[in-house]
Amino acid sequence: MLHPVHAALLAGTIPLFLGTTLSDFAYASSYQVQWANFSSWLIVGGLLFGGLALLWAVIDLFRAERRVRSLVYVLLLLVAWILGLVNAFIHARDAWASMPTGLVLSVIVTVLVVVATGLGFAGFRAGGAK
Repeated sequence: MLHPVHAALLAGTIPLFLGTTLSDFAYASSYQVQWANFSSWLIVGGLLFGGLALLWAVIDLFRAERRVRSLVYVLLLLVAWILGLVNAFIHARDAWASMPTGLVLSVIVTVLVVVATGLGFAGFRAGGAK
């Protein structure tokens, strides 16, 4: 079962990385450089939330009852965080140089984070019962 702070950190990664994907798409459609700047800041927020959620997940891995699901969850978060860091490096370049690689990485990271969040919340039932 997720601690409420862990759940908030984990759930907070989705809007940040989704916002990155949407602002990358907006940049690819309009070529307004400010969209690339928005993406860079959203990636930083996603990496912060994702890194803290990953740290919490690693600590919980040692206390987990279902180790296989917890290990897959941690690995998904780790891969998403590493690809998010690579995406941050891609976005640190010139705005023209960040496309299309930045958009592709943003989509991949968003999908990984959504799957990891779904897996992290999979143990919850309606009404809070296990």
